[in-house]
Amino acid sequence: MSQQQPVRLVILITTQPGRGPEQVAAYERLAPLVRAEEGCLQYDLHQVSGSAERFVLIERWASEEALAAHDLTPHMIAADAASPAFRAGPAEVIRLVDGALA
Repeated sequence: MSQQQPVRLVILITTQPGRGPEQVAAYERLAPLVRAEEGCLQYDLHQVSGSAERFVLIERWASEEALAAHDLTPHMIAADAASPAFRAGPAEVIRLVDGALA
């Protein structure tokens, strides 16, 4: 049986003008819950330099199953429902691949 590779995500988030602090507050409430989930290896939010409304969320999960379970947790369902109030639009999810570039 082959060992699963971790899943790495970079999520680009833009808030409505002046609403960046709401994104930070939402992350600070959510991060301890997400980090306690089985299979969560990394969950870190970074503000983009020079922009109060742009953020990058870096996630790393032990497996596809762990990521799928994360998406179904009550705290993520609630966070996804609340985020349109302060975000400029849907987040852009970028999935990274392992290995060196050819």
